[in-house]
Amino acid sequence: MKKYIYILIVVMTFSACSDVLELTSPSELTAQGFWSTEEGAKTAQTGLYANIRASASNLWLLGEMRSDIWGGRTFESPFNENLIESNITVSTAPFGGWGGLYLRIHRVNDFIVNVPDVPFTNESQKSHLMGQAYGLRAFYYYTLLKTWGAVPIILEPFEEIDPAGLSKPRSPQADVMAQIKSDLAASLSAFGSDDSFWEGKKIFWSKAATLALKGDVYIWSGNLLGGGTADFTEAKTALQQIASFGISLEPSLSTLWGVDNEGNSEFIFALDYKQDEAENFYNSLTGRSTEVNPQFNDAGQAMTNFIIDGANRYGQSEKTILLLDDNRDSRKDASFIRLYTDNNGGLGYPNYNANKYFGSIFNKFFGRVDGSTRIFENNLPLYRYADVLLLLAEAKNFLGEDPSGEINQIRARALGTNYTIADAYVNSTPTANANAILNERYKEFIGEGKRWWDLRRAGNSFVFDNISFLNPGDEYKLILPITQDMIGRNPLLDQSPGYN
Repeated sequence: MKKYIYILIVVMTFSACSDVLELTSPSELTAQGFWSTEEGAKTAQTGLYANIRASASNLWLLGEMRSDIWGGRTFESPFNENLIESNITVSTAPFGGWGGLYLRIHRVNDFIVNVPDVPFTNESQKSHLMGQAYGLRAFYYYTLLKTWGAVPIILEPFEEIDPAGLSKPRSPQADVMAQIKSDLAASLSAFGSDDSFWEGKKIFWSKAATLALKGDVYIWSGNLLGGGTADFTEAKTALQQIASFGISLEPSLSTLWGVDNEGNSEFIFALDYKQDEAENFYNSLTGRSTEVNPQFNDAGQAMTNFIIDGANRYGQSEKTILLLDDNRDSRKDASFIRLYTDNNGGLGYPNYNANKYFGSIFNKFFGRVDGSTRIFENNLPLYRYADVLLLLAEAKNFLGEDPSGEINQIRARALGTNYTIADAYVNSTPTANANAILNERYKEFIGEGKRWWDLRRAGNSFVFDNISFLNPGDEYKLILPITQDMIGRNPLLDQSPGYN
């Protein structure tokens, strides 16, 4: 156990520094004798989830910051404006060292190589752990592919300090996608008929998570990498299985969000946060009491005694404000607390008033109040069933089928008793359907790291139609450049196309 703690410290140290593929020594990350017991394997499993949680902020930035959600008014200096404005060059390339994702992959590789030889009292538990590991590796490579296109494929852990072995070229996107699909198949094979959640918790990867990821991956592959009908069919089949695992929409958002609701039926895989262990990063979308307390919410209530101690570095764009400016839709209040400079004579501001608007506090992962402190310990879902339904709508639309049933399930939940027949979406052209799905996903997943990937998965024209900072001719900007430092450390790497 002590040896594992040492390994974990080494890995976390290098997580804060350079990536293994930049030729920085990863040290001896695999200790002899560690992989000899079931206890050691399960301890390593815990480390895999500590690792993915450590990437949560980057995963969010990669999946959302280049979209149209943010870029509005903040009451502190804004962060990541270059990402929001797609103002990205080689000299300003973000996420050096592949965003640290290869360090996560190293840990998974180590697990996949060694766990099969570890004796388990219950072999089905070993199979479940292997299903988790293959699913996590597929998720990491999918994130790399979506972000940088062609990337190195590394499937073995680094056991020795050998710069020649660490230097790998970028593999074509088709090869990376083939590896992702292979890992998805290996994950499903390892899970077999076991659709259980490890320890009954959604904070561990599961067969349901692999199927959700598979649907996502195969739609991307079908639309952007030439997989076509065969891939869309695979996606549809995978996504349709998930409901049989006891996963379903929560009846209302009031039972979905909040620390006390994290055992809900909708979450499929979520990152785990707890007081005194780790808090999430969403306090940077809130604010300080000095700015918040003098304001009023849109109901005209004074924020004087509101408990908050965060930062306000990201403001919802006016496009987002107007999209959510529907008092019948529960996502309006579930997503943001809008602040105004006065109470409008006690009437508040039931609709957006730009002249009196002060800013917003993000309300989805808002933690809980403990005395005079707010604790940001919400679990963060990477997949939930609303995502599955709308991905299924995408797959159906690409197959020429009617996606309205899935769209309307999400819409009906959001509108609740306000929902009428007039609110129901009616099947239309593929383009109109795609825009309806994107619009529903926009409202549903604000702040969950989805919007940029949603636009990308739909196709380049949808990106250019929605992102004011990008236009036809900017196709190369849809993937990120790598830093000159990365190329200097690994001379086999080529710069992303279009950035030379």
